[in-house]
Amino acid sequence: MTRREIIKLCGVSGLALTIQQPLSLFAQFDNKMEKKKFEVIIIGGSYAGLSSAMALGRSLRKTLIIDAGKPCNKQTPYSHNFLTQDGRTPKEISEIGKNQVAKYNTVKFYNGLAVSGKRSKNGFEITTLKGDIFTASKLIIATGIKDLMPEINGFSECWGISVVHCPYCHGYEIQNKKTAVIANGEKAIHLVSLVNNLTKDITLITSGNKDFDEIKLEKLKNNNIKIIDKEISEIEHHNGQLEKIIFKDGSIEDFECAYAPIPFEQNSNIPKELGCEFTENGHIKVNFMQKTTQEGIFACGDNSTMMRSIALAVSSGNVSGAVINSELTEENF
Repeated sequence: MTRREIIKLCGVSGLALTIQQPLSLFAQFDNKMEKKKFEVIIIGGSYAGLSSAMALGRSLRKTLIIDAGKPCNKQTPYSHNFLTQDGRTPKEISEIGKNQVAKYNTVKFYNGLAVSGKRSKNGFEITTLKGDIFTASKLIIATGIKDLMPEINGFSECWGISVVHCPYCHGYEIQNKKTAVIANGEKAIHLVSLVNNLTKDITLITSGNKDFDEIKLEKLKNNNIKIIDKEISEIEHHNGQLEKIIFKDGSIEDFECAYAPIPFEQNSNIPKELGCEFTENGHIKVNFMQKTTQEGIFACGDNSTMMRSIALAVSSGNVSGAVINSELTEENF
């Protein structure tokens, strides 16, 4: 059934069909696809996955995007530092991407969670939570990462709004505010040095004993960086906007925003199942062409780089799609 036939069946005009409507319709239709064999399966349909799909769709590659619709930045109000999209919401950027990718007829969408993967005779076999099984000769893992929130009341409610991870993504908008940097050791020094260009009112909260040598302590002192080594018990906020940090000893400090390089884990266990290697930081190990250590498997986006941003996710996804198309061409020509 073609897209025009689906639209006619539903009794709506193609021009009136919103971005949400065609994607949900195609997801329902594609969930029942009899033909479950593709050239490429992309696990994860956010920025990196969609970028891969666009490159593949433009080369007429039969591609399936499996996506559960749970991006890690869903709470972030606005996205920045992405040329042509600066200031849009993450959802807006994602919907524009989905709408554009959906125009390529060889790309299909599946609304669901990929839960396991294994090698098959001709490539890979991916099973979803609903029990559907799809196969492809190439696999792109664009599953992102899951941020691990500390046990601090109010932290998760502020995450991505007024407690952020990246000065490039958020720093301009919170410049010259009274700022906390919640970190210790080398991470703290790196982050404070970047933030120091955006505000001169910085307090470093180490949440325990300071982990700095004399040289670094001198640098912090010379840049008027205050240090608090007490542990945080709660973040007081209003609708995600940080107002106060409450410490376990009962003391309270006023702040307007904070940076926090929190730990993460991979969103999917499938890369590990398939034998992909990881870096010491927990990212999927890839080369400059986004190839993992397993033949036929590529990874792109936040799951395979320390540089978290939509712009870089789109870039790495585009590389993945282009390199896979080149490999398929060489194998089939």
